Amino acid sequence: MSKHPDGPGDRPDNNLLRTLRDADFALLGPYLEVTAQDANQLLYSPGDNVEIVHFPCGPSLVSYLVGNEDGRDVETILVGREGAVGGIVSFGHLPAYCRIVVKYGGSFARLRVTQLEAAKAKSLTLRYLFARYADCLLAQVFQSTACNAIHSIEQRAAKWILSAMDRTGDHVVPLTHEQLATMLGVGRSYTSRVMQGFRAEQILETRRGAVVVRDPEALKSRACLCNEAVKGHFDSVLRGVYPAGED
Repeated sequence: MSKHPDGPGDRPDNNLLRTLRDADFALLGPYLEVTAQDANQLLYSPGDNVEIVHFPCGPSLVSYLVGNEDGRDVETILVGREGAVGGIVSFGHLPAYCRIVVKYGGSFARLRVTQLEAAKAKSLTLRYLFARYADCLLAQVFQSTACNAIHSIEQRAAKWILSAMDRTGDHVVPLTHEQLATMLGVGRSYTSRVMQGFRAEQILETRRGAVVVRDPEALKSRACLCNEAVKGHFDSVLRGVYPAGED
């Protein structure tokens, strides 16, 4: 773990932090710590007191997982370099509601919630930016709820893979059939059939523990429009923060 440099241009590769005005970043920069997190590392469990804000950097990716009575976890949203997880706008004691797990390992900037709150107390623009980001995070949850209710497994699977690609900038997505089934809240046999269909159409190929997207446009044609809806809201509220896809 290392302290983050204070010099201009040395900000972590996190779009939310890079959107901050210089004066606002100066309130946070000296307290940011950069660390590496491995895939599948648990950041928070339900009931944990949220004391650290984690900012995924570069291709790092985090998954919010809600547990069910049958023991399965269902993913609600993904967060990458466009955002942060943990204690964004809340004050005081803050218990985590769900599991927050590193999906795609890499670099993270960390900041204690108390330090973020102290900085926001000094800057109205900093408070507004994190409040706007919280609004975007809530929009993702709303869209995910609607998506799970009305869209097919094929549409949701394509959407998830595209969403991961947008955030990581990589056509290789670390994903197994079992992991995809868990995230979508369906049986493995359903996701296996969907992935077999994608392979037959040469949209993607599978490797051990990963999928490689060969035809992003074809995959996009199979997906629902939920990613576009979320991107549109980000652009309205925090223009330039949501990662652009790389074909």
